Amino acid sequence: MRVLLAIDSSELSETVVSEVERRPWPQDTVVCVLTVIDLLALNSAVGYLEPFIKSENEAAKALAQSVSERLAGRGLQTTALAVEGYPGSSTVEEAEKWGADLVFVGSHGHSGFVRFMLGSIAKAVVQNASCSVEIVRHPRHDKDHPDHEKADQAPGGLKILLATDGSDYSAAAARSIAARSWPADSEVRVISVVEAIAPAADPWYAAGAVAERVREDNTKRSEEAVSAAQEISASAGIKTETAVLEGSPKRRIVDDSKAWLADLVVVGSHGRRGLTRYLLGSVSEAVAMHAHCSVEVIRDRALLGAAAS
Repeated sequence: MRVLLAIDSSELSETVVSEVERRPWPQDTVVCVLTVIDLLALNSAVGYLEPFIKSENEAAKALAQSVSERLAGRGLQTTALAVEGYPGSSTVEEAEKWGADLVFVGSHGHSGFVRFMLGSIAKAVVQNASCSVEIVRHPRHDKDHPDHEKADQAPGGLKILLATDGSDYSAAAARSIAARSWPADSEVRVISVVEAIAPAADPWYAAGAVAERVREDNTKRSEEAVSAAQEISASAGIKTETAVLEGSPKRRIVDDSKAWLADLVVVGSHGRRGLTRYLLGSVSEAVAMHAHCSVEVIRDRALLGAAAS
């Protein structure tokens, strides 16, 4: 596996690095530690700030090298990279050039000359990266997080919530969980959300017996979806439970992850289309940006390539 770890010098980036350290990785895993120096805001004043910019470049290189050596001490193969540019697009470009399978980013970060993971930056990476992306959040940085007061306790197993609609993309997300090693005592909760019909948008479709039949069909599809994902997860020896919920997928996934005290939400990048659509980009993106915990958006290159052809 090839992992791109995007960091700056913020406190949250330390959490991102610690999360990579916490995970068990395959023996052949390679981690590229990336820092991006954002100089676009300085175009009009670069002549006055050139000494400072040079200093920031040196600091960024030193940070990337330091984290690279730290991870190497944990037995990982590593490389360090510092580039100038816009953090969002530069992270996506470097992930593509390096052939990353997974990008780790923080949900936010600095807002200065070396700013990095401000929400818009993390969003840009989720929207545009060709590989899977994990946005890392930590309760220490969110006073409304249900685990905020326990943030500094020693970590145990991960509580992983997998949202599925039964699509090929959701199946890829389930296989991604099953294919990896996780900390001891980790567990998975598989959910699928039956989306309510909007009468105002489709009055004929939501009327009487038609609406009830559609709701039953969607419920059956959700039950099949969680059953299939549970089978994949359980085959890897991971403790797994399931639930079928009703409502808005964006809201219910976020709410359920918080109620279950999830550490990580995993979603497919796309899903069903048409009246039964679910994890189309807007839903996975909304969950990634609004969940209280870390979120991993799984992209399967083979599926995306087939869809584009």
